[in-house]
Amino acid sequence: MFNVITGLQPPTAGRVHFKGADVSSLGTHARARRGIARTFQRLEAFGSLTVRENIQVAAEIHQRWSGAKVDIHSKVDAIVDRIGLRKLVDQQADAVPTGTARLLELARALAIEPDLLLLDEPSSGLDEEETDDFANLLRDLVAEGKAVLIVEHDMDLVMGVCDYIHVLDFGSIIASGLPAEIRDNEKVQDA
Repeated sequence: MFNVITGLQPPTAGRVHFKGADVSSLGTHARARRGIARTFQRLEAFGSLTVRENIQVAAEIHQRWSGAKVDIHSKVDAIVDRIGLRKLVDQQADAVPTGTARLLELARALAIEPDLLLLDEPSSGLDEEETDDFANLLRDLVAEGKAVLIVEHDMDLVMGVCDYIHVLDFGSIIASGLPAEIRDNEKVQDA
């Protein structure tokens, strides 16, 4: 689904609409320029760059697209602090722990100032405290008006941050509803 929304894969049926426009014929970069950002289940950081440089690349690309005149270093510093990456900012990306690399991917996604965030297994590798901090960050992002779609197996996180949940089992939706409805759904429990 994320690959179809971002244009990495064509849909087998249907169209992709975003902010009232059909973006089905647009490529991945054009969709990103319109405000769609994602993270990947398999980490996709630039391993030879530092944490800061990874975020800076995305911020510079966004600045080129948008024409916005911002101080890139200040923007990167603000994202670093918001995500909680200050202690590791100068480490090479391929040397940071998996949980930190996931946060780095989120930071890089935020650097393009998206309206829609697609997060694929974002809490994988995070400890309990990091997951709690991550949940608070997601709530803040939604409160700021960002839409967030999340594919996640950590049900405590899902139940704690999602307003509405769709449960897929082998590619088919087996349930949709509010967290309490999903928690009590027998099909979901069986799956």
